[in-house]
Amino acid sequence: MAFNPLKGLGDLKKLRDQAQQIQKQLALEEVIVEEGDVRVVITGDQKIKEFSVQGITSEQAIAVINKAIKKSQELAAKKLQMMSMGQ
Repeated sequence: MAFNPLKGLGDLKKLRDQAQQIQKQLALEEVIVEEGDVRVVITGDQKIKEFSVQGITSEQAIAVINKAIKKSQELAAKKLQMMSMGQ
């Protein structure tokens, strides 16, 4: 039986496709946390959907929180990439 170095590429594509499917499913899920007068609704893909304090919502606060989450995800991805490259 001959070794096929390209077979791994098909496996990688399958894993990437599965990861993308899971991400789509997570985007549809919601987690709701309420403590005191604060309510947060966040999707499974870590995007703030609702944020309110004493029933008052703030679209600007939601945008800033989502930006902070995205930056932290980018930082984590960069660190993981560096680790995978052996740095």
